[in-house]
Amino acid sequence: MKKLAIVVPCYNEEEILDYTINELQILMEILVEDKLISPSSTICFVNDGSTDETQDIIDGICSRDSHFTCVKLSGNYGHQKALLAGMNSVDADMIVTIDADLQDDPNAIVEMIKKYNEGCEIVYGVRNKRKCDSLFKKYTALGFYKLMQMLGVNIVYNHADFRLMSRNAVKKLQEYKEKTVFLRALVPLLGLKSDKVYYNRCERLAGESKYSLPKMLSFAWDGVTSFSVFPLRLINSRD
Repeated sequence: MKKLAIVVPCYNEEEILDYTINELQILMEILVEDKLISPSSTICFVNDGSTDETQDIIDGICSRDSHFTCVKLSGNYGHQKALLAGMNSVDADMIVTIDADLQDDPNAIVEMIKKYNEGCEIVYGVRNKRKCDSLFKKYTALGFYKLMQMLGVNIVYNHADFRLMSRNAVKKLQEYKEKTVFLRALVPLLGLKSDKVYYNRCERLAGESKYSLPKMLSFAWDGVTSFSVFPLRLINSRD
């Protein structure tokens, strides 16, 4: 049985974290019971400079259950760098990244593991429906994916950062020394065998999304400037 590590980035998630811990505990117990993962599998929370009680909650579960670990960043470095810090800190055969709000259905991890056992080194979680998103969130998100594809950025449509990666895939990702981390475009560049698992996006049960409109625009700009030649062509056309 292979060892699984679930990496969960957190920024001011005190309202949802107890629920998240409970749901992930239940999932891990089922996976172990079904002999899909090793009993030594872990869940790693990455505290990305939270200013609320997030760290206290994480410390509490880590002290009670050795299957939980924590990476505490010295400041708020952003979602992408928090994910990378978590992936680089765990020792496992397969690493799954999922946001703390669990709007991405953790039950899809079962299918991800099955794809891994079939030989896939990367398995993308792809949102099948967005019924719980507001119209603004839904259409700005869909617009983001379409814009990235129009500008030549190789990303998986309707995939955020809910994915499984093998140990080998994470090691190859570490070879990239990008200053601006944009995992949705970096991971496909690895060229490893991959597949998709589809799921329905759930409603956030507590707390608020940390992706404001300015942050979404900044994130999109990072993707465009790091993985598209469009800005350079635009500058040259003006010359």
